[in-house]
Amino acid sequence: MSILDVKSDVSYCVGGFGEGLDHPECITWGSDGYAYAGGEGGQIYRIDVENNHFEQFARAPNFVGGLCQDGSGSLYICSGNKVYKTDNDGNLTEYSVGTPDVAMIGPNYPAFDKNGNLYVTDSGEWKKDNGKIFKISPGGQTEVWSEFPKTFPNGICFSPSGTDLYVAVSLNPPRIEKISISETGEAGPPETVIEIPNSVPDGLAFDADANLYISCYRPDTIFRLDTKGTLEVLVHDYEGTLMAAPTNIAFCGDNLDDLLSANLGRWHISRYALTTVGLPLNYPVL
Repeated sequence: MSILDVKSDVSYCVGGFGEGLDHPECITWGSDGYAYAGGEGGQIYRIDVENNHFEQFARAPNFVGGLCQDGSGSLYICSGNKVYKTDNDGNLTEYSVGTPDVAMIGPNYPAFDKNGNLYVTDSGEWKKDNGKIFKISPGGQTEVWSEFPKTFPNGICFSPSGTDLYVAVSLNPPRIEKISISETGEAGPPETVIEIPNSVPDGLAFDADANLYISCYRPDTIFRLDTKGTLEVLVHDYEGTLMAAPTNIAFCGDNLDDLLSANLGRWHISRYALTTVGLPLNYPVL
């Protein structure tokens, strides 16, 4: 089985495709040299980017919202109302269900900082403004790190300096926020980076030059926000076929020069041929 190729430069030319995944929302680049994606039925797919091939590696009990990998090869998966951890054979155990007082409602996307803390957006319920961000210390101890943003926090990524957490906020209004991280790890007040009217921001990724890439569930668009604050359309598919509700994005490959997006509305992963490389993720050894 192969992944979709979308050849995109400044002219946004498009190539051929292959399909077979079950409505993937998430995509990430692992520490082990594979990309990983999740499916609607809980499937965890391992993707050999170089050879354009994927296989099912594991299965979560519910729809997979987002996932990431540590430096030991374990995956951390948002599925249902819990965060799960896999071993290297794909067996799952519960990693967090929230705090004793605050249960997770809809954990959506996880990301590690350099110290092994796992930040997880809990989107809450659509249009009920009950979202938040959890922080899970190595070993699973969980706290509510930030009560904001409440309006459906979605994908996250760390700034190049690691001192800010960027959050795709899907609602009221659709926007990108950043939350500063103090030297002792506390959350600062959220700050709006940019509003994106008539959209549903979902996924985020930085490149090595500190440009921010924003994928949108609606419309079928990936934006690029440069360091001067200029927002441009990187690629758009008005038909919603080669790109179909592009949710999470990730720079993949050994050189991090292969941008991939998951397509919740279809059955494939898209590839974009850019002339940039991604900012490396954190892979703590836990």
